[in-house]
Amino acid sequence: MGSEPGGALRAPESERLFSEALESLAGGVDSPVRAFRSVGGTPRFMVSGKGAYLRDADERQYLDFCMSWGALLLGHANPAVVRAVRSAAGRGMSFGTATESEVRLAEAVKRRFPSIDLLRFVSSGTEATMSAVRVEGAYHGHADALLVKAGSGLAAASLPGSAGVPENAVKDTLVARYNDLASVEGLFRGHANRIAAVLVEPIAGNMGVVPPDPGFLDGLRRITQEFGSLLVFDEVITGFRVAPGGAQEKYGVAADVTCLGKVLGHGMPLGAYGGRRDIMECVAPLGPVYQAGTLSGNPLAMAAGLAAMERLRSELYRQLERRSGELERGLHDAADDVGVDMQVSRVGSMMGVSFQAEPVRNYRDAQAMDRGAYARFFWALLRRGVYLPPAPFESLFVSASHRSPEVEKTIDAAAAAFREVRNP
Repeated sequence: MGSEPGGALRAPESERLFSEALESLAGGVDSPVRAFRSVGGTPRFMVSGKGAYLRDADERQYLDFCMSWGALLLGHANPAVVRAVRSAAGRGMSFGTATESEVRLAEAVKRRFPSIDLLRFVSSGTEATMSAVRVEGAYHGHADALLVKAGSGLAAASLPGSAGVPENAVKDTLVARYNDLASVEGLFRGHANRIAAVLVEPIAGNMGVVPPDPGFLDGLRRITQEFGSLLVFDEVITGFRVAPGGAQEKYGVAADVTCLGKVLGHGMPLGAYGGRRDIMECVAPLGPVYQAGTLSGNPLAMAAGLAAMERLRSELYRQLERRSGELERGLHDAADDVGVDMQVSRVGSMMGVSFQAEPVRNYRDAQAMDRGAYARFFWALLRRGVYLPPAPFESLFVSASHRSPEVEKTIDAAAAAFREVRNP
């Protein structure tokens, strides 16, 4: 089994482990994008991470720009987070009861997100978003919903949708175009008083990185208020990443309900959803939406979250902006120097790379990218010790552990990689 298309980069231990994984795990992985289907070859099995670096089972070290899909804003194995988790584990892994740490982390979240009056911790961003959909349906009185198309995790697998979704769920979901207020307003006017909520990533993060056009989020706020629907922001990626208060702080638009994850748990399984008091009072034991979880609010995740929150200060975000800007400019210049059509789109420390001539504004634009070029770019960088997300529609992430030497190394490696992309 070759590690890379063409077999130029062998990884015997990862190959062996993946062969064994295929006998026990569905598809050999626990999340589809990890299988390297979009770039070909054998997925790398990682054994450790420190700062900005990962090490695989074949003892190769990589400069990491995946950062656990954006969760590790401070970098791998941040000492303060590790100490907090170890201390919490020594007192007990899980109690299944209320704990003070849940209260303290909830207070920390509310300080950063003024739109949240009450929140509920869950075990992932996915669970947070699924729960928020149930709550908005209960609050509105029925389950019709509007999803503003902002990319999809399915894009990385080249799938148009997912089997097993009940027909009624599909029927009750309307799809509008991201960055297209006319398409949103048209759906509202065609389904007057039947749309419970707009659910949107305020910055799309699963078709590269696509920021909202000026006025787009304000327009969604205006439309939902006009028609009596809720505005739900999926800030699982953007929360605490683009600003301490996420996209809501950056763009000055408040959501009715917010979904959080990733940076919130800084590597531990943790998500949250929260919003206005009258909406969140629909959740049991206050209201009819029964949502529960054995490990929700577990002490280890709370400890990691609190340790991370304490370090999310203004200087950290200024540093992230400087480093991310250096990387963005360096990638642009390196691609231009060799004549490769490539778009780099960035908001704060999240970034998208798309091999195409025109900027990406929505999911349809993203579909025009040269996926083969991205696969060649991925492997060319991996050979040079730089690990990108193994899928063209996913975001790159800069952490506080990426310093100028790491950025310079990446730009130098990218310059060589672009030449391989141009001359396959």
